Amino acid sequence: MTELIEPAKDCPLCPRLMEFRQANQAKFPAFYNGPVRPFGPLSARLLIVGLAPGLKGANATGRPFTGDYAGDLLYATLKKFGLTTGTYDKRPDDGLELVDCRITNAVKCVPPENKPTGPEANTCRPFLISEIAAMKNLKGILCLGQIAHQAMLKTFGMKLSAYKFGHGAQHHLENGLTLFDSYHCSRYNTQTYRLTPEMFENVFADICTYLER
Repeated sequence: MTELIEPAKDCPLCPRLMEFRQANQAKFPAFYNGPVRPFGPLSARLLIVGLAPGLKGANATGRPFTGDYAGDLLYATLKKFGLTTGTYDKRPDDGLELVDCRITNAVKCVPPENKPTGPEANTCRPFLISEIAAMKNLKGILCLGQIAHQAMLKTFGMKLSAYKFGHGAQHHLENGLTLFDSYHCSRYNTQTYRLTPEMFENVFADICTYLER
């Protein structure tokens, strides 16, 4: 089995992100404040990819999309499609488990203003490459937002111009995987109706059809 490479809790690879973590540790001592590990089994056929942890969401709890509005919509939708067991309660010890899916971020540490730099994404990319290589049953990848979409294409060494981001788009990649796109399930996108729960559910309906669930 391919060895999974993950960043250390006090990962020093990106100085700006490390300094931001240290500042948040002083400001929010109860927060996790470290590279957020992926959530879900490596045996999953679906990988859900976000850009980076939210300051008061995953950075606070240590679990992807846990503790913020984006997680509320994401986990409710996963439950509706049978991709979870247990109950989501906005904390990493709530007993929630993922079924046939895994959630990760292209950048593992929370960035200032939710905006990692290109070099930071490049530095963190080997961890994502390692994770994908370890997922032997992987068939589909859901990218939450355009930047996550672009990060995935760069991870595979593919041209951005060859696969244009669009909500609900499906891209059959040269490596045999299928890339699904959705607008990010952020509070801003849902409050402005850029993304509705129905639009989000439609993407998962397409994914489950593809996976023949």
